[in-house]
Amino acid sequence: MRKITYTQATLEALQEEFRRNDRVITMSNDIPAELREEFGEERVRLTPISESAFVGAATGLAGSGFVSVVDLRMATFAFVAMDQMVNQMAKITYMFGGQAKFPVLLRMSIGAGIHMAAQHSISPYSMYMNVPGLKLIVPSTPYDIKGLLKTAVRDPNPVICFEHSALAMVTGEVPEEEYTLPFGKADIKREGQDVTVVALSRMVNEALAAAEEMESQGISCEVVDPRTLVPLDVETIRSCVRRTGRLVVVDEACRTCSAASEIISLVVENDDVFNKLKSPPARVCGLDVPIPYSPPMENYVLPDREKIGAAVRQSVRK
Repeated sequence: MRKITYTQATLEALQEEFRRNDRVITMSNDIPAELREEFGEERVRLTPISESAFVGAATGLAGSGFVSVVDLRMATFAFVAMDQMVNQMAKITYMFGGQAKFPVLLRMSIGAGIHMAAQHSISPYSMYMNVPGLKLIVPSTPYDIKGLLKTAVRDPNPVICFEHSALAMVTGEVPEEEYTLPFGKADIKREGQDVTVVALSRMVNEALAAAEEMESQGISCEVVDPRTLVPLDVETIRSCVRRTGRLVVVDEACRTCSAASEIISLVVENDDVFNKLKSPPARVCGLDVPIPYSPPMENYVLPDREKIGAAVRQSVRK
């Protein structure tokens, strides 16, 4: 099977959905030339640097029969459009009693590890998990992002796609034939018997590297990628933990009120799983600080394969 980059897979997904449905449009202040050349400026709109304005316009277009794809670029830029996303887009279908649909796909890059300092390195998906009405996807591979983006474009609800900057040039197998991936279906990236490691976004790669190292030490790690946070495949995670009896959750975002916290809560509140735990669940998260610009300091505050391995060994020892 051919291999393409994460970025190429993203572009292919959009091209295919634009060809499939002529009501799909996109807006951003930084657009791919390939989309503009094929589909024209009517459907591929270059916007002013005013996120609140074009997110609001996307919501209105979605309510008028279009499918809006908005590339906000870095996740921090989305904060100036929070009213449009949280107070309008997320609530409007509910407020209309389900009589109108507002299909909007919001794309934003997240993550640290590329030395872009505090304002360009955030991973804020847990903030949006607290907002009813939004679906959230966190693809970790080229295969996943293509399939999930295509599903997102076809979904009648607002969807946010969190795309880690450090994954842009990562390559992976992606079939040439059309496919989609369902929301709410986790992927077991590696099977194991001793510890279940649930990892998000770029941390999936770090967890897989840690699992390989743990294998050489006689510890078998299972690596689970939720792929979507809303909806979240709780049953797959619980099933895996029920079998291994141990859980480590790896989340690059800050530890406090994190996606990792929610995943652990959903696991331990189930009596059948809780009673099979052999050790307390562990979180391997970013520290509760803005991301430093200094590369050594940035590395210090972020999870990595060594920190994951330490948590796994501690879990097994207990």
